[in-house]
Amino acid sequence: MNGADVLEIAQASIWVLIKVASPVMFVALAVGLSIALVQALTQVQEMTLTFVPKIIAIFVSLFMLLPFMGQTISDFMLLITERIIGIG
Repeated sequence: MNGADVLEIAQASIWVLIKVASPVMFVALAVGLSIALVQALTQVQEMTLTFVPKIIAIFVSLFMLLPFMGQTISDFMLLITERIIGIG
């Protein structure tokens, strides 16, 4: 295995990380922005108000996106094992 192979695997792992983490991050961002908008409109500036809806939205999105995340990580693991078997 040379340096180009290592960089290729590192790049693929970063893309997998982005594909797996970004949907949940966007859900948290959308919920946070909507709660901030409601707080700004009602002038209720309670800091703890944002945590519970964000946590619930993140757990729901994780539950719904778990098959996609598992398949993405499984595909990456198959790619890595094929590279290992091809080298050995």
